[in-house]
Amino acid sequence: MEVPLPKPISAGLLLYRQRSGPEVLLVHPGGPFWARKDAGAWSIPKGICEPGEDPLAAAKREFAEELGIAPPAAEVVDLGAFPQRSGKVIRAWAAAGDLDLGGMASNHFEMEWPPRSGRRQSFPEVDRAAWLPPEAALVAIIAGQAPILETLFARLSERGAAG
Repeated sequence: MEVPLPKPISAGLLLYRQRSGPEVLLVHPGGPFWARKDAGAWSIPKGICEPGEDPLAAAKREFAEELGIAPPAAEVVDLGAFPQRSGKVIRAWAAAGDLDLGGMASNHFEMEWPPRSGRRQSFPEVDRAAWLPPEAALVAIIAGQAPILETLFARLSERGAAG
């Protein structure tokens, strides 16, 4: 009997703030594949959870790696687990906070580019970050991550109605 391998888990931290309404912090992946893509290309700051690593700790580590800025010390809310078409599962948390994105400096990765050229180039993991209101965020985000935003927006709406 073959034992199924556990699905890869990504962990992410979705920062939000209140202006005239809620805004979420999304990141745009770097590298040549994503360079000309905008709508449906953005993501929450997230990354692979290493074996044995606490998923929330991984989410905070990935946030800092992708933005070059530590996440603010704030209470986090577990948004849940969100299966992706790739088979990966994203564990997501949200936290209220504000960041000035002027100092953003993502970590880099290397890949062969152009393909089959034998040349390796370095690219930022994230080339941009932005605060987006709900409507723009839902257009910008990768489709499989839209439920993460919808969960946060529903919770914020419920909290607003209650208080």
